[in-house]
Amino acid sequence: MEKLLLRNVDKENSHTIDVYLSGGGYRAFKKALKEMTPDDVVEEVKISGLRGRGGAGFPTGMKWEFAAADVKEPKFFVCNADEGEPCTFKDRVIIEKDPHALIEGMLIGAYATGCRYGYIYIRGEYPIGRKILERAIAEAYERGFLGENILGTDFSFDLYVHSGAGAYICGEETALIESLEGKRGEPRIKPPFPVNAGYLWKPTVVNNVETLANVPLIIERGGKWYSQIGSPDCPGPKLFPVSGKVKRPGVYELPMGTPLEEIIFEHAGGIVKDRKLKAVFPGGASSSVLTSEEINVPMDFPSLAKAGTMLGSGAIMVLDETDCIVKATLRLTEFFRHESCGKCTPCREGTDWLVRILRRIEEGKGSEDDLDVILSISETMENSFCGLGMAAHNPAASTVRKFKDEYLLHVKLGRCPFRSV
Repeated sequence: MEKLLLRNVDKENSHTIDVYLSGGGYRAFKKALKEMTPDDVVEEVKISGLRGRGGAGFPTGMKWEFAAADVKEPKFFVCNADEGEPCTFKDRVIIEKDPHALIEGMLIGAYATGCRYGYIYIRGEYPIGRKILERAIAEAYERGFLGENILGTDFSFDLYVHSGAGAYICGEETALIESLEGKRGEPRIKPPFPVNAGYLWKPTVVNNVETLANVPLIIERGGKWYSQIGSPDCPGPKLFPVSGKVKRPGVYELPMGTPLEEIIFEHAGGIVKDRKLKAVFPGGASSSVLTSEEINVPMDFPSLAKAGTMLGSGAIMVLDETDCIVKATLRLTEFFRHESCGKCTPCREGTDWLVRILRRIEEGKGSEDDLDVILSISETMENSFCGLGMAAHNPAASTVRKFKDEYLLHVKLGRCPFRSV
């Protein structure tokens, strides 16, 4: 497959505007600004079928249409660069290696939706990425792509970078907005949705880094061309970060819908030391686990939902036969307990209970009844206030269901059977 999202990353000084311009950078923005109306841009993105790459998979063109229709001013365009989930590192590649692709995507989106100001909310643990983005924004101002009356038109757009403080919950768009306003990062009640009442309660578009990097491709080559890539219900290229027990971990750009088995065994080189594959978390730390018999599944939103899990960020976490399912699940659940904002009881208390029970089992002090308790807690956590709590139980609930024998082995032996491996 032709590199599209990663077309610039291997070039020397790929983060600079000169390299970006030499490869046709900002050509799509010029086309949108000079040859298309805002409605034309929104329609082209709708035709493309682009869905958000941050996890929820909401149609991007539809989100832009809602924001464009709101008459309140000013409007804000926000990039969610708070890539905080374990083993997810796809946005980092774009931020550090091709920041102008992100900026161009934001410019096109801001023009289409009538936004006057923009923010890139970047996770606090990406200090290098922040410096690169700030330098890229300065270059864009110098070349006339940002500021007042851009390229001699009446379109104006100012862009700023804002660092988070390391809170995973701020990856949820309304918690991000709360943090951007200087408040504690906690999710808001929805509706109203950010497209109508977001930053400062004004219309606000929030898109993920990878989502925005797709936009210049769509405007330059057309929505119809883009819609032919990948699966019909979920078109376009996708960045898949692969980690864990594979021979070639990294970020792979492939068509949406590429089978999980192909990604692991062809692109990532298979399992380290040719061991047996044991389990895969296909959509990041909050996705439900798949067994080695379930990996012949297309990596797109509808296919993984049908398989009982989710695409999420697209981060593929691979475990082999030497990995302890209970220990891996405990580590993931400890992360979610630490990152719970504490606003709602199901998430705040549920993640803590799950950690206590999983730790007891991993130490060989659990009982068979603990497994039913885990499933009961998980069911309660479905009533959490936001997506963090609704998904935080997935690793525990799914591994209990699919690897029950391994849990029972811990109970029977009175210890973790993998400690000596």
